[in-house]
Amino acid sequence: MLTRLLRLIDKLLNAIVRVVAWCFEQAAYQLFLWRISIVGLIALLASMALYILRGGRAIYAVTAERSRAMMARRAEQIAAQAAQMPDKRVVREDPLKAQNRALSLFTVVLLVALIGLILWTTSGGTAARSVAGNFGGSLPIIPTQPTPTPLPPTPTPLPTATPVPDPLRISGSLVYAARLNGRENLWALGLGQSQPIRLTNTPTDDRDPAWSPDGTRIAFASRRGGSWNLYILEVASGAITQLTYSPGYVGAPSWSPDGQFIAYEAYEGDNLDIYIVPSDGSSEPARLTYHPAPDFSPAWNPGGSPVPGRQIAYVSLRDGNPEIYVIDLDRPLEEEALRLTNTPEIEEQLPLWSLDGVQIAYHARINGIDLVLVRSLAQPNAEPVIIGRGRAPTWSPNGVTLLFALENGPNTTIVSGLVSGSGAAATAISVSGQISRMSWTAQPLPESLLLSGGAPNEDRPLYVENVEGKRESPPYYQVRALNGVSAATLAALSDRVDDSFVALREAVLRQSGIDFLGALQDALWTLDRLPEPGQPRQSWHYAGRAFSFDRNLVFNTPIAPIEVVREEVGANVMWRVYLRVAETAQNGQLGEPLKRLPWDFASRSLGDPQIFEQGGRTKAAVPSGYYIDLTRLAEDYGWQRVPAGRDWRSNFPSILYWQFERRDGLTWDEAMLELYTQEQIDAFLFGVRLQPTLTPTDAPSARRSPTPIPPDAGN
Repeated sequence: MLTRLLRLIDKLLNAIVRVVAWCFEQAAYQLFLWRISIVGLIALLASMALYILRGGRAIYAVTAERSRAMMARRAEQIAAQAAQMPDKRVVREDPLKAQNRALSLFTVVLLVALIGLILWTTSGGTAARSVAGNFGGSLPIIPTQPTPTPLPPTPTPLPTATPVPDPLRISGSLVYAARLNGRENLWALGLGQSQPIRLTNTPTDDRDPAWSPDGTRIAFASRRGGSWNLYILEVASGAITQLTYSPGYVGAPSWSPDGQFIAYEAYEGDNLDIYIVPSDGSSEPARLTYHPAPDFSPAWNPGGSPVPGRQIAYVSLRDGNPEIYVIDLDRPLEEEALRLTNTPEIEEQLPLWSLDGVQIAYHARINGIDLVLVRSLAQPNAEPVIIGRGRAPTWSPNGVTLLFALENGPNTTIVSGLVSGSGAAATAISVSGQISRMSWTAQPLPESLLLSGGAPNEDRPLYVENVEGKRESPPYYQVRALNGVSAATLAALSDRVDDSFVALREAVLRQSGIDFLGALQDALWTLDRLPEPGQPRQSWHYAGRAFSFDRNLVFNTPIAPIEVVREEVGANVMWRVYLRVAETAQNGQLGEPLKRLPWDFASRSLGDPQIFEQGGRTKAAVPSGYYIDLTRLAEDYGWQRVPAGRDWRSNFPSILYWQFERRDGLTWDEAMLELYTQEQIDAFLFGVRLQPTLTPTDAPSARRSPTPIPPDAGN
């Protein structure tokens, strides 16, 4: 109840402040009209006075000459009459005095007329009607005068209970793509509402949403037709129209300010570039960039001067690292594009313009932390402003705040931050899934969408773990053989995780066309197998909760089936694995092109001490072709990548990009008790050489396999 009262008082105070501000605005406007009228009338009076004085001077000269002649004739007549009648005196009025009286009367009448004109012209209602009439009945934009008359200062309103802008108080709607149960779909959230509305629910991915400038349509990328293409969703009706018909990859749409065109990224001829297409699909797309390196993630400038919408920002790898560039559409020469960032050690992603076209927000990972930053085009060499921790930023309609996504495990917290960078980020709302991109419009969600409730919010689980009952004492569970899977060790996993692996294997086959997880390097390790050099005994392979693929696949030539990208996550070095799809699906049926430079492990053997000490280097170019993100797909099924060991630069077995684990919140000791007794675990940890442990139920016989030799072991 107190909260509602405070909100009511806050709204009342805001209304009072707005009324006072409106009154001062109207007063300032009336003062402006008075000033314009008075200045004009003074100029009119001055010109009329000058005209009258000039005319009066001429009239006075002529009149004086005539008066002198008349007086001379009168004097002669009077003298003649006096001579004839010497005894009679004649008194006559001076004619000059009569003329002066007439001139004075005329002057008084003229002054009265001018005063009346001034009073009529400076009337408030007449002035307002006159100015408005000159602009077709609409109020004009008041021009800036060379020497403006200073207005009285506006009184500072009393502070309210919320002096810092709150983005959730701004009307509008948010659309975002969230990944749930292994696929991305579109969701909408009316700011101020508590529950998002699902816009799409398809078995394939829908992502990269972008509101149209009028807030009635959403452009997005989808592979619902088989390959990646652009679609437009009419939010009010729910109708979806396909915009592009590419057999390859198309994504990341961005609207022009007038809503007539859409810029996007497309993979054509083994090259990722920026294209532009009419939003109604009336003509063929036009190519904007041609550099051999990938150009992607376009963002159309909604502002700009003197003509808005004449710039597009994008990310390019042309200089060996993801950097943000700005190209001018009036002179679309790539060699003249403005390089907005120059940070070889930082990957900038997802640029987005402010409404006035002066600033660009983007996200970058710095020292292992995802940050949202803002950079001004007016000061391209200045340091960017850090807004907060997160990714996928979107501007508020008024340009005051930014919303961005902060990952929280399988969920996402949408937080806000002031564009100025001052003040702490405020929590906005927590949503399910991992958000990849967001877009914000000032328009509210249509009533038809709110009444319909959106698309059905139903998701089938990706898998179900069928686990036999827990035993009363350790070992609590048994292991299960992985049917159809080959491995150098036991092709088996704990009964508590084997179903998720089987489902992951099927998903990899379905999305890549290759049964990649059908042949493993390692799965379950029995206790008689020693860990690799430099590795601790607490390996999750012993707990039946880890698997590894062949680490040497990255060295295959001429085309490696996997590519590995190095990532800094907090204080750890992590690896993201991309799996190349089947050659029969390299026409765009499966996967998507790479946008990041992989890590070159083979360079460790080139003989360069500096490269060896760094553990390798990034490759000089992005491999062509289509890939799937194996790391992300494994996370969908609960399998996490493993951070590299501290000595990974010098000890190849510590790199561990080939290993995935599923811990489910357990400690290693707890996970081991699911398969072994405490005595067996203690004997293993404290160096007592054990005989092969009991063969797990329905698992094949244990056998020892030699430790794989890394390619650089002899260096």
